[in-house]
Amino acid sequence: MWFKSITMFYTMRYFFTLLLVILSTLKPGLSSATIFNVLNYGAVGDGRINDSPAFLKAWKDVCKSKSDTSQLIIPAGKTFLLRPIAFNGPCNSNNIYIQLSGNIVAPATKSEYSGSHLNTWIGFSFVNGLIISGKGTIDGRGSMWWKQPCLGNPSPGTSCRPPTAITLNRCNGFKLKDYKSINPARSHITLTNCIKGIITNLKLIAPGESPNTDGIDISSSKEIQVRDSIIATGDDCIAISAGSSLINITGITCGPGHGISIGSLGARGESDIVEDVHVKNCTIIETLNGVRIKTKQGGGGFARRITFEKIKFVRANNPIIIEQFYCIKPMICPNKTQAIKVSDVTFKWILGTSLTDKAINLNCDQNVGCSNIVFDHVYVQSAVPGMKVFSFCHNAHGTATHTKPKPFCLLK
Repeated sequence: MWFKSITMFYTMRYFFTLLLVILSTLKPGLSSATIFNVLNYGAVGDGRINDSPAFLKAWKDVCKSKSDTSQLIIPAGKTFLLRPIAFNGPCNSNNIYIQLSGNIVAPATKSEYSGSHLNTWIGFSFVNGLIISGKGTIDGRGSMWWKQPCLGNPSPGTSCRPPTAITLNRCNGFKLKDYKSINPARSHITLTNCIKGIITNLKLIAPGESPNTDGIDISSSKEIQVRDSIIATGDDCIAISAGSSLINITGITCGPGHGISIGSLGARGESDIVEDVHVKNCTIIETLNGVRIKTKQGGGGFARRITFEKIKFVRANNPIIIEQFYCIKPMICPNKTQAIKVSDVTFKWILGTSLTDKAINLNCDQNVGCSNIVFDHVYVQSAVPGMKVFSFCHNAHGTATHTKPKPFCLLK
């Protein structure tokens, strides 16, 4: 009897010691999250009172929290008015989770933007591990900016840029998912200098005639995934600009809008680089353009290793474009000998209908040209009864198989 008791004692002590060893190896706070609700910081959520001060107070505690995950709650059933606001890091937590269950609205008048930096309405800078997720809506109330983007009476020649709805600057390892963004003054989302981000299951909506309301603008960023989202807006659904690489876009429904674009690159003679961009399984509906690469003469650098695969066009204007002469106002864009090099571009398993007769437009620079352009199983037909579609091809080099209309300069 005493032997069994001693054996049980040592067995229990062994397992207890083993449990302590296991617990000691776990990272403190790994499964715990510290929660901060904006209502506890004075936010009202009636859509009329400015809740920005309360959000900033809450953010201060979120950012300085030393928990592995800090969670900011924007509760359901409320609408929070925010004036231009900046959420700055770096923060102590490895993960900053914003639960967007309620709604956020922008100011209803331009005067409420006075004194603010107008580049962005809601900005995040140097915040790593940022997650914004929820079923809420972000309403930019942008219609007052679309006809007149300036505040007050600007002097002649002044360039006015209304605020982007959300900007992420130098935010690594981020995730944006599930929410809805409507009617931004300018772009819905802008990424600058970000690494390893995921954008998924978003709805980005604005009228087709709203100017400069891009869905997602990506610049100087890499390892970005954009997936399974609906983008219906007034400009590019997705625009990929200089300094970006390893961009993967899949499962996007785009339209209305200006399609999915790379560029423009080389403005004002800069040396710009975009590489390793892959667009796959997207549907583009009644857009001004389909998929395009646009560069300006006089710039340096390159756009290379770009793939458009399994794309469906539905009554798209200008479905496929490479434009090395991109110029908004041709009369003030003189010809130059230098241009961005465009190479290793593949269009594969693409089909659909075009509202214009020029279904494929490869307008490459006379001096630099485009190289290794590949068309494989590309079929675009007219959406207009009785109209024939054709390909335009200038100084583009590569191959085309199983493609209609045929880009003849690739068949030589």
